[in-house]
Amino acid sequence: MTSADVRPPVTAGTRQQAAQTSGAQLAHRLFMVRELGILLALVLLVGLTFGVNHRFLSAQNIKDLLLSSTVLAILAVGQAIVIITRNVDLSVGSVLGLSAFATGVLFVDNPAVPIPLAMLAGVALGALCGVVNGGLIAAARVPALVVTLGTLYVFRGLDYTWASGRQINAADMPRAFLRMGNATVAGVPVLALFAVAVLLGAGYLLRNYRSGRELYAIGSDPDAARLSGIAVGRRVFAAFVISGALAGLAGVLYAARFGTLDANAGLGIELNVVAAVVVGGVAIFGGSGSVYGAALGAVLLTTIGSALPVLGVTPFWQRAAVGALILAAIGLDRALAVRMARRLRGGRTRGN
Repeated sequence: MTSADVRPPVTAGTRQQAAQTSGAQLAHRLFMVRELGILLALVLLVGLTFGVNHRFLSAQNIKDLLLSSTVLAILAVGQAIVIITRNVDLSVGSVLGLSAFATGVLFVDNPAVPIPLAMLAGVALGALCGVVNGGLIAAARVPALVVTLGTLYVFRGLDYTWASGRQINAADMPRAFLRMGNATVAGVPVLALFAVAVLLGAGYLLRNYRSGRELYAIGSDPDAARLSGIAVGRRVFAAFVISGALAGLAGVLYAARFGTLDANAGLGIELNVVAAVVVGGVAIFGGSGSVYGAALGAVLLTTIGSALPVLGVTPFWQRAAVGALILAAIGLDRALAVRMARRLRGGRTRGN
């Protein structure tokens, strides 16, 4: 008898570990299928629109699409992290508006302030808003939907009170800051590079760090995660702080992109952010999805907004198309969850 013929005994623990490994591999494959499907839909939409109007893929139009996607993609990354934990942040639009206006005021009152310092201030203000949200949700255990719906109005009200009807114009801000909003590196907008950096950083955190993987465990079953020793409150708090910080960064980039700021900046964008995350394959009930899919969802929704008018589709049907995508994404999430559950049950049955 050789060593190859000697096999370790199959125990209940071994079977459970094998089932968990199989489940993780299956989940990873399903996520890849979802993201590839979104990418395919994006390619088909761009190809169809290009066939109708060849100028759709002009260098300037591609640049405009990337710039338009940047803010939404950054917000979607933060929102995806929150939704993975089975929560939602409806205040991101108000946080964006507050941070954008704060950035403009900072430049007006201190024209010589370094741009990195101004950006850091905007991110810090957004993170502070995330602390408010996360503290109420994690410490007081108030539902995230209720808390962030309330802070959506609170933060927007603070913005309106601060602005008092005032508008900050591009002439009031440094030219170097405004140039950053339209500058390119090798043809790629600088603002899009910020979004790529945020996406890669968040993706690496979720995939390679224990704290990131614990967010998925919390979203899958918060009670089980708590019983297994995961600091659920602390992780959820951190998720909201990250979402707030990214909303603050998005506000700074919004200011650089548009230059003209008032208290209405980012008004209503939170619904588009949630739509992008759901369309991007992040399960609204938490526990699955990726920030890469969320970013692809943001690019897809932005492209839909630019492509459908070229195709002669009325604004009503543009909104209907986005709604249909959301419903299809939710239905697909449910179908994939059922399929995964059947596969896992089948694996356990064979193991027994």
